[in-house]
Order: sequence, then C-alpha cells, then structure tokens
Amino acid sequence: MIQPRFQAVADDVWCIDTEIYRPGLAACYLVRGGGRLAFIDTGASNSVPHLLAVLAALGHGPEDVDWVVPTHVHLDHAGGAGRLMEQCPRARLGIHPRGAPHMIDPSRLTAGATAVYGEEGLAAAFGAMVPIPPERVEVLEDGSEIDLGGRHLTFLDTPGHANHHGCIWDLRTRGCFTGDTFGIAYKELYGTAGPYLFAPTTPVAFDPDAWQLSLDRLMALDPQAIFLTHFGRLDRPAAMVDALRQSIRDQATLALEVASAGPLGRSDRLRAAIAEHLTAGARACGSTLDDGRIREVLAVDMDLNAQGLEVWLVRRERRGASASSAPGPAPG
Repeated sequence: MIQPRFQAVADDVWCIDTEIYRPGLAACYLVRGGGRLAFIDTGASNSVPHLLAVLAALGHGPEDVDWVVPTHVHLDHAGGAGRLMEQCPRARLGIHPRGAPHMIDPSRLTAGATAVYGEEGLAAAFGAMVPIPPERVEVLEDGSEIDLGGRHLTFLDTPGHANHHGCIWDLRTRGCFTGDTFGIAYKELYGTAGPYLFAPTTPVAFDPDAWQLSLDRLMALDPQAIFLTHFGRLDRPAAMVDALRQSIRDQATLALEVASAGPLGRSDRLRAAIAEHLTAGARACGSTLDDGRIREVLAVDMDLNAQGLEVWLVRRERRGASASSAPGPAPG
C-alpha cells in the first residue's frame, strides 16, 4: 500500500512528493477551492499512484479534480499528466500554448528525454508518457484565469528556464507556484545562511535575459510565498530573488568562460566547472554536508545544468555565425 509523502503548506494547498529519483527532489501541489481540486505539476507517470493516494487520504476522489496544470512540459513537471488525466474523468489540462502540442502527442518529448536520460533511465525514473485527447486540453494564454470553485488562479507566461513555462498566481495566499522559474532549493542543502537557491539551466531553452524579466514580473506581484517544485514553500521571496538572479548570471558567465578556452573537451570542462560551482554555492550557504554528499544531492542537476548550458552556447554560436555571414550595408 502506498504511503504518500505530503503536507499542508498553505490554505487548502498541499505539497506532494512525487518520488522522482529520491524523496525531496520533486514536488507537485494540490489546490482546493470550493470543494474542487487542481493539481499544479504532476511529477512523472510513475508518480501518479502517489497523487491518487493523497486524494484518498484527504477524503477526495479523482472525480473531484477539475484541473491539471503543468507549469511546463519537462518530465518531472508534466510527465504524469496524461496518466493522471486518464484517472480524473472531469479534469481539463491547462497548459502553455507551446506545451499543448507535446501533451497531445508526446512522441517528440519522449524522444528528447530519451536522448537526455537514456531509454532505461527514462523508464525507471519517469515511466511512459500518455497522450491527452485534444478536446480535454485548454491552452492558457498569459493572464488566463482558472476559477476553482471560486478560488481564482492566474496563469503567467514566464520564459527563461523554458520557452513553454508558466507560473500560477494564487491571490488567496498571495503565493506563486513557480515550477522552475524561482529556482531550486533542496531541503538537504539548507545551511546556516538559509536555503541554497540556484537556477536550473536544464536543456533546451535556457534564456538568461528572458528569465530576469520573468523574475521582474513575479516580484511586481509582491508574493508572500513561493511554492517550488524543487522543493516546497519559500517565504520572504523578495529577500531571496537577488541570489537567484546572481545564479542565472554566474552560470551563464561560467559557460562563456569555459567556451573561451576552445572547443576541445568543452563539454567535460563545463560539467566539471558547474559541479564545482554548485558545490561551492552550497558550502557558501553554510551547508553542514561534506562535499561528497553535496555532489550526491546535486548530481542530477549538475548533469542537466551542464547539458543545458552547452545547448545555450551552441545556439549562441549559431546566431553569431548567421549574423557574421549576413551581407553588410550597401556602400554609400
């Protein structure tokens, strides 16, 4: 029998551990309004039995779920959406316009994830994605509102981590469900200086400039709480946002410095540099863990951040080559 890990983190908001890789790595949230329910993020297909167990523990059933809203289509956030929708007959999927096609036909998403994780790794950690019928998918444009039994949730387009990313603003709590836009802060790495908050630069659409603008937009709402997928509730976000902004800048700068040393062995050098950078960041926050344990906690992120930064470098180089090959102005 499944014993789900979950806890109340706000007024009718529960944080659920989706059990991807290890406890405390990835969450999703269950929000209740007027007796109706919404899942924000879903974890992976393998996570869905845990989500259903939480419904039962709270005295609800799948028929009480009106909405499933992934913040974006990365598998730790949306991989379980199709399987969850199969179990929730009344639910609609709310999704960013760029993400909707991948929820209806997840074949390209699955192929991309297989390239990152490998076939066996994908199956073990995430399970198979299930397509969602188009008629059950509702595209959420910037500013779209979801009425959850009188509780209003607003969808905000927030590119930077991904170009198909949205955050969900909950006026009742003055809290925001931020997916990856407000970064990662694992409980194991909280130190004497507080949470270690860093930016996930996961493949394939890292955009540091757009990310900073998305943070501007979130902070203009004066949020009192941030609900992270990785992991849990953060209070006083205004006191932490500068650390996240610096993490975005630092990782982009580090990637450019590695690239300046030439193409030979660049990927390996970038992985090593990111591993040291993230480890040093945890130490600077006063983590009591030794370096080996810090690297164990951050192993997945070190790998994915390096991959994402490599993709970003390649994209920059292609844009540069395109610009340099364009014809100049006609002579005067």
